[in-house]
Amino acid sequence: MSSFDAAAILGRLAALREADAPTHGGRVLSYVYDSGMPEIDELAAEAMRLVQPVNGLDPTTFTSVAVMEREVVGFARELLHGGDDVVGSVTSGGTESCLLAVKTARDVWRAAGGTGTPRLLAPVTVHAAFQKAAALFDLTLDLVPVDAQSGRLDASRLIERIAPDVALVVVSAPSYPFATLDPIEDVAAACDDAGVACHVDACIGGWILPFWRAADGSALPAWDFRVPGVTSVSADLHKYGYAPKGASVLLQRGRDRQRRQYFATTGWPGYPVVNSTLLGSKSAGSLAASWAIIQALGARGFSGLAESCRRATRGLQDIVGDIDGLRVLGDPTGPLLAVTTDDAVPPERRVDPHHWADRARRRGWVLQLQPGLVQADGTRLPHTTHLTITPVTEARIDELEAALRGAADEARGVHPVDGDAVLAALPGDLLAGLAAGDVELDSATAAHILASIGLAGGGSPGLPDDQAPLLALVSALPRPVTERLLTELLARAVEPRDA
Repeated sequence: MSSFDAAAILGRLAALREADAPTHGGRVLSYVYDSGMPEIDELAAEAMRLVQPVNGLDPTTFTSVAVMEREVVGFARELLHGGDDVVGSVTSGGTESCLLAVKTARDVWRAAGGTGTPRLLAPVTVHAAFQKAAALFDLTLDLVPVDAQSGRLDASRLIERIAPDVALVVVSAPSYPFATLDPIEDVAAACDDAGVACHVDACIGGWILPFWRAADGSALPAWDFRVPGVTSVSADLHKYGYAPKGASVLLQRGRDRQRRQYFATTGWPGYPVVNSTLLGSKSAGSLAASWAIIQALGARGFSGLAESCRRATRGLQDIVGDIDGLRVLGDPTGPLLAVTTDDAVPPERRVDPHHWADRARRRGWVLQLQPGLVQADGTRLPHTTHLTITPVTEARIDELEAALRGAADEARGVHPVDGDAVLAALPGDLLAGLAAGDVELDSATAAHILASIGLAGGGSPGLPDDQAPLLALVSALPRPVTERLLTELLARAVEPRDA
């Protein structure tokens, strides 16, 4: 038996982790959800270790999987006001939950006599996972523009597009880009009348909105299974369920409907295959961690953490509102904020949100830059900076306020990056070819363009310290070009390097 140096292996891993953004402490205001309770992290780690060799593929062989999934789904169903007809599955994350919701709806639509290519109807703010689902499962994506100043969907604009070829309508609780709670009751009622499925994407809100209140202390509008027309809801455990990546719950109203989510075959000479999710063999680790956290916290524990998030969110909203040149976009619901330029003040007092985020990063705080978007009706959604608030934010809000105010002071009056000026850094022949649409972006060409703008695409997966120019480029280039370049950047980041 070969020997190995465990200390050296783990030491190298620790060294690699040193280059990562910090996952605890509240300095990264996206991607990570820190409960601020080390004992919860230790409990989750130990639960994962106990099921490390378990294959979640077969709950009849590994019966612990069935028990844990049943209890997690049961807790989620109660949290989201589902009745006995609401059943569900634990998935590998929000994207898989969204994919399965779309796949189920497509198959139900076909079984009801639908022919041709069905539509997936949603606001433009719906999560990108539904764009992936439409591409994978062959649906036409029909995105409805939202108000450019608030990010809010006018329900009538979506409802007027409901027709027999719509397999699924998706609304968000809340949307990720702008934290807008879509008008779910109105949309779901129209779907119910038309016999069209309605999915609520509560991936980010599902484990915290049940404990949330509006700014005036009143209850939120109904958005979950209390609304009759809602047929399915997705809610991520690895967000405000504080579980390790990746774990989510997809709940569906109706057993016959939910069974169309499954894949089953006995058409090969091996064991019968029955999969409730897209994965076959899968780790039980995140499921076990999620189950353990639910056992430990219960509804009361989640409520307490939500209240901390609510206080911090209101505090940050007030802080941003008091910073000259910035404003919070719309009327956010939940522990998320989108911050944009306050165009009501003179140009010399305005703060570009991307420059603001870059200056905040220099002070040790990571905010998430979001590009602008031209909608189908020609209106433009502004570029913004996104903040995700977690239970650890409250204890550090004074430090964060100082960083945000200091960053705004540094960025005030600095013009937004001109995307065309960034494009000018490209070689002339490439720029002309891109404009004409006659440059084929093979791997080598894409890498050449990345190198021209300072992203070699080969050495490191990291982005430049100042990301405002990169986001300006994202907005300036045609979408297919940008998407191809970003694909090349990420693909090369994980390719083996030459010795």
